[in-house]
Amino acid sequence: MSETRARGARPTAKRMRQVPMRDFSQSLPMALLRAREAVMRQFRPSLREHGLTEQQWRILRALAAVDAIEVTELARVAFLLGPSLSRILRDLEARGLIQREVDTRDMRRGVLSISTRGMKLIAQVAPGSEAIYASIASRYGVRKLAALQKMLAELEGSLAEFGESEEAGDV
Repeated sequence: MSETRARGARPTAKRMRQVPMRDFSQSLPMALLRAREAVMRQFRPSLREHGLTEQQWRILRALAAVDAIEVTELARVAFLLGPSLSRILRDLEARGLIQREVDTRDMRRGVLSISTRGMKLIAQVAPGSEAIYASIASRYGVRKLAALQKMLAELEGSLAEFGESEEAGDV
């Protein structure tokens, strides 16, 4: 046992293990998560300033883009699981930012829309959000950002044919 180890020091990550897959740093899901985190670090202070979580903002943005939407469709477009969505919707409804109605064609289904108050909040957050986008585009490059968004859409589209899975696989 080394002298350092004998004194109780923590081992460092010097030795690389040989595993039968790509290096962890080259994992596509991890690279996408790191990039997402870098982007969201830019937006979080503005969202906090307006009393919003990332998930609440996603829901408000999705609702602002449509007249009304069914709850399960909102979960799909906002990439939120049902239990999380239910809690977030309850909070947004209590704040008067969204409206919930019964679908006139199917009384078992709920339909959501953004309220006037919700649209006012979007209008308050939008200038700061657009300024952040402009800053990102300035630092990264307008053309590179547009190309990245196009490539990500193409990646998503090319993988869509394999079906969707809610289970996390090896990353």
